[in-house]
Amino acid sequence: MNIGSAARATDLPAKTIRYYEEIGLVCPARAENGYRDYSGSDVHRLKFVQRARSLGFSIEECRLLLSLYDDEQRASADVKALALEKIGQIDRKLVELQSLRATLTRLADTCQGNDRPDCPIINDLARA
Repeated sequence: MNIGSAARATDLPAKTIRYYEEIGLVCPARAENGYRDYSGSDVHRLKFVQRARSLGFSIEECRLLLSLYDDEQRASADVKALALEKIGQIDRKLVELQSLRATLTRLADTCQGNDRPDCPIINDLARA
């Protein structure tokens, strides 16, 4: 199938599919006319990457997950370790976001929000 059909089958933009090809996540065959020819396996790999990306995995983590997917001798412990590391990253990000929220809430609560120019939010940002 051509890139347009692959894009429709995966709900990915053609530009993203070309990028994934450029970085080696998918390697479609080339037809005699030079156009990309995506197989069912290529589409499956694209969907795999799309799902992994939607779960927060980086491109390099997707590359590793694909290599594990391709390895029939893989240990599920290796896949689980990647998932647990991602959970740890998410937990750390949640703590960071909660701290940011608390800081912004505190600043917003101290701001009068009136027509006067004095603003604790601006003052806090200016002291950086």
